[in-house]
Amino acid sequence: MERQVHEIVIVGGGAGGLELATRLGDKIGKKRANITLIDASPSHLWKPLLYEVAAGSLDSYAERLEYLAQGHWHHFTFRLGRMDGLDRKRQEVSVAPTLDESGIEIIPRRSFRYDTLIIAVGSVGNDFGVPGVKEHCIMLDTPEQAREFHRRHINACLRANTQTEAVAPGQLTVGIVGAGATGVELAAELHDTTRELSYYGMDHIEPEKSLKLLIVEASDRILPGLPPRLSAAAAERLAELGVEMHTGERIVEVRADGMLTADGKFIPASMMVWSAGIKAPDFLKDIDGLETSRNNQLVVRPTLQTTRDDNIFAFGDCAACAMPDGKGFVPPRAQAAHQQASMLAKSICRRFRGKSLPEYVYRDYGSLIALGRFSTVGNLMGALTGGSIMIEGVMARFVYWSLHKMHQIALHGWFKTSLTTYAHFISTPTRARIKLH
Repeated sequence: MERQVHEIVIVGGGAGGLELATRLGDKIGKKRANITLIDASPSHLWKPLLYEVAAGSLDSYAERLEYLAQGHWHHFTFRLGRMDGLDRKRQEVSVAPTLDESGIEIIPRRSFRYDTLIIAVGSVGNDFGVPGVKEHCIMLDTPEQAREFHRRHINACLRANTQTEAVAPGQLTVGIVGAGATGVELAAELHDTTRELSYYGMDHIEPEKSLKLLIVEASDRILPGLPPRLSAAAAERLAELGVEMHTGERIVEVRADGMLTADGKFIPASMMVWSAGIKAPDFLKDIDGLETSRNNQLVVRPTLQTTRDDNIFAFGDCAACAMPDGKGFVPPRAQAAHQQASMLAKSICRRFRGKSLPEYVYRDYGSLIALGRFSTVGNLMGALTGGSIMIEGVMARFVYWSLHKMHQIALHGWFKTSLTTYAHFISTPTRARIKLH
């Protein structure tokens, strides 16, 4: 009797989803299961790198990974499209039509049947209904948005460099709403890349005078989700870079020329980035009767199965997974998605064999914040120390760099990652430090 092939559908090709598809493809993709990965983009870029794309220090096209190629190498099938519906009774995922830039349909609406569905669609920026955010701010959810910010910033610098009069106060002011990791890292990176522009011949732009960087945060300190001493170290470094920080200020309206706070203060800015919070995509809200949180996250049990359907799993930023002590939920960090993907690769195989599923326990290995090219601060957590160790400088930068390498190893293995890393280093002298278009 021929063995039935199990249909596994993974929606979302972010860090967690792609790692899971790769692991499952290598383990069971040849004979035991048909593994399908669905994503709205044809290629993958590690999301923590988006601030570098926005600042111009990273070429997103050079760093991206093509899903079709990864699927061919690791025995899973990639399908381009954006999930917009779910039929649990028929066990089908609905995918919206794919259109080109002119609105012409490339791929029609389709549906995919599943035996096991794993949703890992990540998160999007949360504007909290603040007027003007959609019209005047850029969010950094996708490489396309990061590249759009970079284009606007470069064009503003080109305009300022070629005008006959001096750069006016506020003409090159970047306002960043939200002092989480993305906002803080973007501010520091923009400081560095704008200095590079002056080195490359934009001599009318004086980094210390022409460009103004400011961060607005509703909490009483930057990086409010991290330990206070890490926040203090980051604030000290940003102050050294000349970044203006407005803490305890909640934005209630965004206008074309700046932001209005709840206290009535107006903060002028010529370009604005919104990184004040995240939520799961809106289409997940109560989708086909599944339990969701107020931020649209799918509520899951410790096995990462949704509370109302054992055949549907969710993980990463789009899942609300309670901490073991019941105090809050697993934070939306790349390390959590990586841990959950590793566990799910084992869980799905155990499920095939009718065995019980392991339960996820979040392990906090610390936090690292990049503050420009040569500066990083963070803390490392671990059983060896019994707590956390504050690290800065070269050591912290190396650990930060290694996190991306761990992601690449999960996708390509040690050998290929070593080769690409070596190739990157030897090509460094021939590449511009900043992308100039």
